[in-house]
Amino acid sequence: MALDLLDDEYKGFGRSIQFHANTTYENFIGGLAPDNSGDGVGLRFKATPGVLMEAAALASGDLSRPYLLHIDEINRADLSKILGEAIFLLETETARERVIQLPYDFGSPFHRSLNLPKNLHILGTMNSADRSIAIVDVAVRRRFAFVSAWPRMSVVQQHGCSLMQDAFRKLVSIFVEHAPDDAFALVPGHSYFLEMSEDKARRELKTSLAPLLQEYLFQGYVGGFAEPIRSYLQWLDSL
Repeated sequence: MALDLLDDEYKGFGRSIQFHANTTYENFIGGLAPDNSGDGVGLRFKATPGVLMEAAALASGDLSRPYLLHIDEINRADLSKILGEAIFLLETETARERVIQLPYDFGSPFHRSLNLPKNLHILGTMNSADRSIAIVDVAVRRRFAFVSAWPRMSVVQQHGCSLMQDAFRKLVSIFVEHAPDDAFALVPGHSYFLEMSEDKARRELKTSLAPLLQEYLFQGYVGGFAEPIRSYLQWLDSL
């Protein structure tokens, strides 16, 4: 959905990246990076812009067009460390332009200061089943608007066979009837149920969906309604 948004609404003016455990402030904002200038002196360190600074530069180059920076798996990294003082820039409504000072001269157009142009839009996506959502800093969370994209039966009906539709309907019913609020976000998405072949559907349900539900049981995520999940797993095994 995010990639479609980038292609269609933003006409490709933007980029998509993915956060992970090793993403750093230097990767995202900017910092010193090795630079082999080829002058025979050896390895040097050069102030190198990060993804956010590059996006801000591109967006400011054409203020008439909105620029989208899509960050997938935004909750997999330590956002507080990655953003650093740049968290000060992430305010949608401010009376004055917000600017931070940078430790190095990064060259044109920002040099030693950074501001984010109004046409730079940041979209973060994450899996609600990932428990690490809880570690997203409150100061960071309040700077984003959150929208939940729940699994949809209409998608499964369009791209899944009757077995997939039945499996999806049964599993969602279990979560609707038994799951408390904190566990409802664990309902598997419709991507597990998009197979038109009945034979392939049986294999996918047993090798992709069943292990996920077994992990839920092992980790105690569905302890309050473990029996309905076990019954569902037995049904999958009988297919």
